[in-house]
Amino acid sequence: MPQNIDSASLNVMFDALRNPYRRRILVAISDHNPCEITEFTRNQFAPVSEDEAGPERLEVQLLHSHLPKLAEKGYIDWNPEAETIRRGPNFHDIAPLLQLLDDNADKLPADWP
Repeated sequence: MPQNIDSASLNVMFDALRNPYRRRILVAISDHNPCEITEFTRNQFAPVSEDEAGPERLEVQLLHSHLPKLAEKGYIDWNPEAETIRRGPNFHDIAPLLQLLDDNADKLPADWP
């Protein structure tokens, strides 16, 4: 992470990582960029728990909550018309934290990312 990171910036990053779907999106674009939205709305991006609704509800959550939140923070660039997601102008801020978490995945809960 940048040396001059403040606690407010860190809080924004942790807020983005709080939700497992947002973590999966950020990890996915960290691995390959750009991604298609369909990668997150089909079988590969299944609900996190059995209590959650099916793929239709997940798609609504992604399109109306998770993707807009990540785009607002600048972590992703989301093009709804082209149905693509790519790293945003602020992705470099969160990338070191994602790398740190990925490097220590064996020490994290089983649902990481």
